[in-house]
Amino acid sequence: MEKSALEQLNQAVQAALREARATVLAKMGTTLTVAEKTSRRDLVTNVDHSNEDFLVAQIRRLDPQAHILAEEGRGDRVTTMAGHVWIVDPIDGTMNFVHQRNHFAMMIGYYVDGQPTLGYIYDVMGERLYAGGPRVGVTVNGRPLKAPENLDLTQGLFGASAPLLIENRYQMQAIVAQSLGPRITGSAGIQISQVLTGELIAYCSYLRPWDFAAGRVLAESLGLVMTQVDGTPVNMLSSGAVLVATQRASRTILAIGK
Repeated sequence: MEKSALEQLNQAVQAALREARATVLAKMGTTLTVAEKTSRRDLVTNVDHSNEDFLVAQIRRLDPQAHILAEEGRGDRVTTMAGHVWIVDPIDGTMNFVHQRNHFAMMIGYYVDGQPTLGYIYDVMGERLYAGGPRVGVTVNGRPLKAPENLDLTQGLFGASAPLLIENRYQMQAIVAQSLGPRITGSAGIQISQVLTGELIAYCSYLRPWDFAAGRVLAESLGLVMTQVDGTPVNMLSSGAVLVATQRASRTILAIGK
């Protein structure tokens, strides 16, 4: 795809996300329909469903031949990353959305033959839209986002997953002890965006593809590293314990976690 066409697509997706945000905010003032998916800590709402319907429809309009992997199943059955693949999370942090009405995001990742191409994380209540990719650059609300400083683990705060930290999986307590302290938000999108801006040195959690697809595009475009916690590459069609960090912090964390 020509760069000019990619830039046009980038702007069109951002416009769709802004429209989706306005609708989500309007629906927050109504009675939500809340259901459990796998447990009482894994929720889905009518807003997740309606927002996914809208985003999938917009992507099909912009890229009719693409395949779409969407969290709530409104997209396609995607078994390969060949061609154009969009990965959608309509509400990331649904528990926060239901109980706090804050700290949740919308996320979209766009891959061409498996290559990270465009990514979007929209902090809905903070009204911060992180967008872009390796060919068009990364912006927040249309302004260029500077790459965070390449600091080591001891020099920053660590975005932790509560289950990984409490159960000390992958030596998480030792990793956190070397940082300046843990921060737990309950939204992959929000915490990955904090790594993008340098507010966190790293973030680690057990994530599904729609939790990290957008973040991978943006992180790698800014010189950050995203891998599984054992250092192997992430699988875009599979879940796993995922780490996003500065290059220096990543090396330290992976060494501790072995």
